[in-house]
Amino acid sequence: MARKKLKTRKSVTKRFKITATGKILHRPQSQSHFNAKQSGNTKRRKRRLVPVAKSDAKALRRLIPYL
Repeated sequence: MARKKLKTRKSVTKRFKITATGKILHRPQSQSHFNAKQSGNTKRRKRRLVPVAKSDAKALRRLIPYL
């Protein structure tokens, strides 16, 4: 009997990006609003995507099997 296909968690695909080398990236936390009190340096740093911790990456790969 054939194995069932794994479903992709759509919410995870919207929040994370996988690079060509296989790293998983996400947006930094606390960036959407209340940014006036943050320094310019902090705001600039939070514009970039940040790699996910290796411990979390394993669990995320199960949720997005075909990406």
